[in-house]
Amino acid sequence: MRIDAYTHFIPQKFFAKIVESGHADIGKRVREIPCIHDLDERKRVVDQFKDYAQILSYPMPPLEVMLKGDGAKIEEFTRLVNDGFADICKNDPDRFPGWVAQAALGAPDAGVREAERAIKMGALGVQIYTNIAGKPLDDPAFEPFFETMNRLKKPVWMHPARAANFPDYLTEKKSKYEIWWTFGWSYETAAAMARLVFSKTLDKYPNLKIITHHFGGIVPMLEGRIGPGWDQLGARTSDEDLHALLGQLKKRPLDYFKHDFYADTAVFGGEPATRCGLAFYDLGRIVFASDCPFDPEKGTMYTRETLRILEGIDMPKPDKEKIWHGNLEALCGVTFKS
Repeated sequence: MRIDAYTHFIPQKFFAKIVESGHADIGKRVREIPCIHDLDERKRVVDQFKDYAQILSYPMPPLEVMLKGDGAKIEEFTRLVNDGFADICKNDPDRFPGWVAQAALGAPDAGVREAERAIKMGALGVQIYTNIAGKPLDDPAFEPFFETMNRLKKPVWMHPARAANFPDYLTEKKSKYEIWWTFGWSYETAAAMARLVFSKTLDKYPNLKIITHHFGGIVPMLEGRIGPGWDQLGARTSDEDLHALLGQLKKRPLDYFKHDFYADTAVFGGEPATRCGLAFYDLGRIVFASDCPFDPEKGTMYTRETLRILEGIDMPKPDKEKIWHGNLEALCGVTFKS
């Protein structure tokens, strides 16, 4: 069985709520993809692939951005998302054997209450973004969330979040040509991983299980910079003693990236990127995912191409089974029906 660990959907009650609340425009691309909010259409997509099922999670935009920091509303809307996922998976466990709770990091308690509630309801883990309305994940405001997930020992799905308001150059006010998405999300993911490493968040909370989207963005191809490059941390900086920080970490920087983070295979059907990711991460830290339904064919292309690439890679069957479902099962502490 191939369990797609990172696919996106918007539950109907939540979709209706945001339209009713004056948030009708939740993004041009989202509105133009029926299978992201039409459950019957989504089932049709899933049924096109043999021995295949999907784990559901919320897409974009982040509620912290959409609701402009209104903590009470963020928590209310997040509960609606999570309740919707719980219902879908309860009613159709063959197609949707699990769901990822949406975090409410913009809530007054940094999402602790909702994370705990969702896990008790059966969520496999919790999804966060690489920044929270512009704030980095190592901001002290979010420490209660990481402390909670460390205690619960459930995985955290980390989705890139970056929009056109992140300019590519200091002299400009916005990113052009959708560079913020094409290249920006891959950089954003790597930057968030680095902040969790160098803030010593991973050292402080050793039970954290972070699943990075898109094979960790640019990380796999930058092993030389992350390894020998960051072994010289502080050599390029004169206004603070970063070399001292290097000595305070429990591991070499590269070891965190290679051995502490998890990563999914959703690289938009790119074979070179897939092979690079497989070569970089430990086998036990790779999970199959396709990022359905964000592709030119309304939900089928990335899934089909990701399946094709992984099936075509010469790998012992037991190893491939770990990627298809075994690693995710171990991460979440569940066994999916074959």
